[in-house]
Amino acid sequence: MDKSFYAIFKTFFKVGTLLLGGGYVILPLLQSELVEKKQWISNDELSQFYAISTSLPGIIAVNTSIFTGRKIAGRKGAIASVLGVITPSFLAIVFLASFLLKISGFYLVKSVFWGIGIGVISLLFFAIKEMWGKCVNDSFSTGIFIFCLILSLIFHFSPVVIVILAVIFGILYQKYNRSFIK
Repeated sequence: MDKSFYAIFKTFFKVGTLLLGGGYVILPLLQSELVEKKQWISNDELSQFYAISTSLPGIIAVNTSIFTGRKIAGRKGAIASVLGVITPSFLAIVFLASFLLKISGFYLVKSVFWGIGIGVISLLFFAIKEMWGKCVNDSFSTGIFIFCLILSLIFHFSPVVIVILAVIFGILYQKYNRSFIK
């Protein structure tokens, strides 16, 4: 398949156009475009890039685009993917900012945003479903998931603290497994 700057930009522009609701919904969109249609990267690579991107500061969609674009075509691919994924949002903000406050009270506009919200929830569900199969696949990861869920829902820990704790547990678990196997 064509992995030119333009082809990568166009693919990520398409994803960026459909990326309503933020970076959490990018996974099913990229899976469809990059893994299934174009076969530029594997599903495992995409899941790893997404997992790393959610742990890093910044915009998840941009972080994921950088990793996937770099895997596809190096630095040129990273630049093309980032430009492609941010351009639709930039254009939409410039276009809508000028008159959104004036039209936000209209019934049609409220209905559109309600529909977008339902679509975003659907995409979030598919992203969770995809990550669940890759990440929560044994008793240890299930325990970490339950622990993190309790920290979040009951004790209202910051997501940053939860991610850091999960990373620490993951490192310790892998270190323990390697030393146990040897």
